[in-house]
Amino acid sequence: MNAPIRIGHIDLSFHDASARELERVLEAHGERIEHSAAPHEEMFRRLGAGEVDMLVSAWLRASHGAYLAPFEDQVRKVTILYEPYCIWGVPEHVPKDAVASVSDLLKPPALERMDRLIQGINPGAGISRFSAAMVERYGLAEAGYHFRPGTEAECFDRFEAAMKDARWVVVPLWHPQFLHARYRIRALVEPLGLLGGTDQATLLVRRDAEARIGTAALDELSRLHLGNARVSALDDMINKENAA
Repeated sequence: MNAPIRIGHIDLSFHDASARELERVLEAHGERIEHSAAPHEEMFRRLGAGEVDMLVSAWLRASHGAYLAPFEDQVRKVTILYEPYCIWGVPEHVPKDAVASVSDLLKPPALERMDRLIQGINPGAGISRFSAAMVERYGLAEAGYHFRPGTEAECFDRFEAAMKDARWVVVPLWHPQFLHARYRIRALVEPLGLLGGTDQATLLVRRDAEARIGTAALDELSRLHLGNARVSALDDMINKENAA
């Protein structure tokens, strides 16, 4: 019996959502799956060390390019699953004529209404690195704003509580993500371009694992494209399942 295909993904629910779609393809080709998740740096370390065969997925080039660079020649880029990008978002109850861009956070009425804590996810995420830089580059710290990395629950639950209470809050987020399937979240204009632009969520396969996976399965995977809206919806389903 062939060894299982070892699939790894970054330990965030939307990465899990896209990994499940890929696993369905492999299982239809008769493959056995071994599934694992880890934070950003650790999962790329595992891929580089040959401890996983596939990574679902690397956001290239801005968010994860530096993690992949040391061993990029050891992997094949199979397909682009979706086109992610990072945002600083505000709830729809924050008027657009009051807060349209990051610079508006330094003006009334945001100075009177906006929560100064910008709660993020783990520090290895691209959005976390970008957000810490934004607080500095836009001079937000002088007005009392601060970015704090944390868990998914700390970030997302805090935003949902702000929606419920109609509070003004900034959420460092990205597309695709399950909150977009539940709420209308407006992206702030970010003129300095610190959020990295649009990445390509790329399925990576170690070259030394290609023969075990097989040509037919890899060919089908090369045609797999999920898109941002579908990944957000799948992510929402997973989070509702976990909350049940």
